[in-house]
Amino acid sequence: MHSFWRLQAFLRPYRWHMAAVIVATFGVSLLNLAGPWILREFLHYIQVQRVMDGGLLRLFEGDGPGSLARHLAVFTLLYAGVYAVRGVCQFVTSYLAHVTAWNFVSDLRVALYHHLQKLSLRFYHDKQTGELMSRVMSDTERIEPLVAHNIPDLIVNSLMITGIAAILFYLDARLALLTLLPIPLLLLAAVTLGGRTKEAFKHAQARLADFSALLQDNISGIKEIQIFTRERYEGQRVRRRSERYTVDLLTALRIMAIYHPTVEFLGAAGTFLIIFFGGRAVVQGLLPVEDLVAFFLYQSMLYQPIMLLARMNEQVQMALAGSERVADLLDEEPDVKEAKSPVTLGRVRGEIVFENVDFSYVPGVEVLKGISFRVRPGESLALVGPTGVGKSTIASLIPRFYDPTGGRILIDGVDIRSVSLPSLRANISMVLQDTFLFNGTVLENILYGNPGKSREEAVEAARMANAHEFIMALPDGYDTHIGERGVKLSGGQKQRLSIARAILKDAPILILDEATSAVDVETESLIQDALRRLMQGRTTIVIAHRLSTVRDCTHICVLEGGRIVQFGSHQELIAADGPYRRMWSRQLAAASLDIA
Repeated sequence: MHSFWRLQAFLRPYRWHMAAVIVATFGVSLLNLAGPWILREFLHYIQVQRVMDGGLLRLFEGDGPGSLARHLAVFTLLYAGVYAVRGVCQFVTSYLAHVTAWNFVSDLRVALYHHLQKLSLRFYHDKQTGELMSRVMSDTERIEPLVAHNIPDLIVNSLMITGIAAILFYLDARLALLTLLPIPLLLLAAVTLGGRTKEAFKHAQARLADFSALLQDNISGIKEIQIFTRERYEGQRVRRRSERYTVDLLTALRIMAIYHPTVEFLGAAGTFLIIFFGGRAVVQGLLPVEDLVAFFLYQSMLYQPIMLLARMNEQVQMALAGSERVADLLDEEPDVKEAKSPVTLGRVRGEIVFENVDFSYVPGVEVLKGISFRVRPGESLALVGPTGVGKSTIASLIPRFYDPTGGRILIDGVDIRSVSLPSLRANISMVLQDTFLFNGTVLENILYGNPGKSREEAVEAARMANAHEFIMALPDGYDTHIGERGVKLSGGQKQRLSIARAILKDAPILILDEATSAVDVETESLIQDALRRLMQGRTTIVIAHRLSTVRDCTHICVLEGGRIVQFGSHQELIAADGPYRRMWSRQLAAASLDIA
């Protein structure tokens, strides 16, 4: 239960609900115990036609016409009243337990989402969306029965076992001892098989997460699957993952299949003992018939909660396996952490300084080595070089998606590791090669970076981004739903919406990462025109492979092997005999061939 108790803080807001559930479960337990005792007294009354001195029905003693009928009516009403009140208690237990459980699950899911937002990008490098979705949705849902059913059932059944055992010893101590003999064997079965069951279910849930992750990837990449005719291959992968999950789940269920009949047989063993020894005691006159009947009723009630506890072991083990996976996710620590007393930035001027910055994604494998440069407010810096030299990594270090492994980064003279993350990122806008748009309207996506702006301001931002014309051509204009990831829009249209979003955010630092790649010449011209408006008055970091798009930048930084090999303006680098001049010449030659 350790993994579950790590999550018990989420139950605190509902402690009064749980208190009411516990009180109601006490009521259910006591009323369950009262029913057979009333029947015992009723049988005794029928046999002797009078009430035992000191018995439960002493209150109803009397003779005369209708006395028996009155007593039978009292027994009936009393028995009915017990079960009516028990029904009310069961309703309170069941409903409030579900209220508590589903609110607990909801709070837990929200907490997991907030925690996922805090985790650094490094955490997501080897995680699949489907796996994380499985933890947030499936694993939390498996905990719900533990709160709604298993904990109340545990309380009720524990009270029932204690109460029934006390009554059995009151009726006949020797017969009670014989009845309780199988219980140690039941406990041994629970201890022996319980741990194996939990591990089996945990492994099965991990397989389910892998299966969900594969489905997530394949559904997201359905176009690629179809164009490369990989339906058969992916279908086989899905089948294999599904079969692995089924095999692991059946392994866990096989253990439970052994567990249940074992428990039921041991429970029936108590009945065998009562039939033999109790029946002999009645024949010998050592035990009243009504006590034997009560013994049968209470004994069946004794093993019923034990068998229920055994049956709910499957749910409990699944819930504990789920809670362990949820707790493990909550225990993940972000690599990028705020300082204990972070500095809150206002609107910065936009000076960016890298001082001897090193960085590694994997320990011992350096991506950046001794990177140093200064970009003054309003200037632009282009990062150029072959693929994999660290251009995008430099851009990702500025908003602290990662932290350097060496050196430091300053904005307006302040080390960004001492700055609060929200205030740092509020000063930075990004337009990326792979634009992400949410499944909403055009207007909602433009306003995403600055939801306090008006519709008119969003429309003006779209005009500046050269997006207004194509937006108005959409079926519902700015209120058009664009689908998941903006699937209804072209690449160039998505880029211009991303630029409009950045314009509306109006941050003093701008990062452009391959913002004009993979679009046609006409669309590139529209995007470049929009980007020039966006860059005005802002400190801009530009990542591009086409050098023609960065020739007007204030500085150009040429990277090779994670190091800066050249730094200067376009004219300065063309005048020098170095890698930038060679790249420029190759691109000019390629452009000439295209024209020819």
